[in-house]
Amino acid sequence: MKLRELGADELPREKMLEKGPEALTNSELIAIMLRTGTGATNVLDLSRALLRDAGGSIVMLSTFSTDRLSAVPGIGPAKAVTLAAAFELGRRFAMENAGEKPLINSAADVVSLMIPLLKGKGREECWMVFLSRSKSLIRQERLSLGSEHDASVGVRHIVSRALELKAAAAILVHNHPAGNPHPSRSDIRLTEHLKKTLDAVDIDLLDHIILSDNSYYSFCDEIIKHI
Repeated sequence: MKLRELGADELPREKMLEKGPEALTNSELIAIMLRTGTGATNVLDLSRALLRDAGGSIVMLSTFSTDRLSAVPGIGPAKAVTLAAAFELGRRFAMENAGEKPLINSAADVVSLMIPLLKGKGREECWMVFLSRSKSLIRQERLSLGSEHDASVGVRHIVSRALELKAAAAILVHNHPAGNPHPSRSDIRLTEHLKKTLDAVDIDLLDHIILSDNSYYSFCDEIIKHI
């Protein structure tokens, strides 16, 4: 069916103008970004097909590379870049803190801060959350971007950044894209080494948190919790 055969309340742009973005389905929002379909497929059907390729999951769709998106019939490089840019903008929106810096008093506070940045990522990323003496956020900073299974971390760099930022405490955060947040032996060794090194310069390592899309492990709490 061609879009012109649909009623005005079924057209994504018109529907959004009349009812607001919250009234649109995921496929309708994607259709607005894609703008056009192909000669054989309207943009709504194209967006539905794209979402099906991601198992109906926006999180899974956000992990698709531009090459994978471009390979979907009817998408191409321009539409792929538009979608990738939209997902990256969403992550940066989640990262930006307006006004007073939040207080970090628990592993759950860290998860709330970091899950928008790490959920759905297909590669391991290591981040550091630097805190003041009152445990207010100074900065969250990505340290490394690795493979599907590993991201290397430079302990000297962490200590250097903590001193530059005049941090009194820090929390290490990384993700496990495979889904199991339980720490590996190398995660345990890294935590022990980092804690000892930060202790030497009077900076507390408060926790090391490992995130998956649906759960997390806190070294401080020593338990896996579901999000």
